[in-house]
Amino acid sequence: MRLSDDSLVRKQYLKIRSQLLQQRYGVSCDQSSNRSRSISARSSSRISESPEISRFPSENNFMNEQGTVVPTKQAEASRAIVGGTTIAENYAFVGVHHIFDQHTAGVTMLKFANNDRSRLCCASFDGTVSICNVTATPPCIEVVLKGHKKGVTGCDWSVSNDLMVTCSLDTTLCLWNVVSQKCLRIVKDQMGAEMLSCLFQPANNNMVIAGNSRGMVEVLNVSTGIYPRGGSSKLGGKVLALACDASGQLLWAGNNKGTIVSFLFDLETGRLSKLRRLNVAENCPITCISWRAWISREARDPTLLVNCAANVVCLFRVVDKEGSLQLKRKFSIRFTLESHYVLKGAFTGSEDSCVYFLDIEREEKPCVNKLQGHACPVLGVSFNYDESLLATSDYQGLVIVWKREKPPNNSPQQAT
Repeated sequence: MRLSDDSLVRKQYLKIRSQLLQQRYGVSCDQSSNRSRSISARSSSRISESPEISRFPSENNFMNEQGTVVPTKQAEASRAIVGGTTIAENYAFVGVHHIFDQHTAGVTMLKFANNDRSRLCCASFDGTVSICNVTATPPCIEVVLKGHKKGVTGCDWSVSNDLMVTCSLDTTLCLWNVVSQKCLRIVKDQMGAEMLSCLFQPANNNMVIAGNSRGMVEVLNVSTGIYPRGGSSKLGGKVLALACDASGQLLWAGNNKGTIVSFLFDLETGRLSKLRRLNVAENCPITCISWRAWISREARDPTLLVNCAANVVCLFRVVDKEGSLQLKRKFSIRFTLESHYVLKGAFTGSEDSCVYFLDIEREEKPCVNKLQGHACPVLGVSFNYDESLLATSDYQGLVIVWKREKPPNNSPQQAT
């Protein structure tokens, strides 16, 4: 069978990319497969470290005469537990573990399975969703799920990882059985609008929350395929981002107008009640919201990382039970309207094709690591549960899985 001109161009492009990555990271490439390449790499370059001093007070911090937060004994104990290493050392992702190129259009979202270091879901504008096993020998594509007729804009795993939900520009939401690789249910948006975001309700996986292009936040019972009464609320604009806290009772939704609204979620009925509204930046899309409750003893406050197309990433503290937000930090970054980011320390992808790690405790020069491997805007990022692997995706459909370099001081230390 004769290859088309487009196929030949893509093949040549991937070959050149592999050569550039080999030069950049000193890797050896396995060219035996045209669709998936195994790359083992280790870079000799290291990020210089700087002292880690928490900047955000809590009940366990105290202030010195200059007003700087001084780490307590509990903080030193926390560092000892993880080997006494710095943020830069813990996030030294320098090796390319594997490259996947099964998608023919931008991979809009990546998501590792819950408490699973191997399975990675990739949602793409080509209308398909792939599940990859990144720790197999060699890493492989387990399945490509085909059911949507247009680009897939969001995906999420159920708590037990046996189900997956996806949403699409084709106005539908699909529920998948991951084990059988079958589509269990297809539900059309009740307004017939494009579906732009979705996630499982963390406390009740019978419920899925979705956001559409007509500004509605909608709750769907995927077991019955019914939208419950009171489970829809008008936000306005286009709902691009959703996030829940661990309890599932608080929900935040962001739109393309720069607005974030918090909701109270009734776990029994699926009813939504509006709580607080925050205008982050006028007419600047909120492209992603990530919720995290920090494990650090110095920073126990629940936090939201909000990506805003005003060229900033904002870190907010959740200050009350109504989901009110208080700004902690702003980071300048360039990104596209479809960019997605993850809150892990923190970490971000960028329109300049690079991936940045940001230390939120640093007042100056917060970037502690920078990954270069993509040739176009980075759209999706995801850590596996133990943060040993990081997956990033771009506008052309390439997915790079990075491996973390082990810190030189990785021996256990006794906590004090």
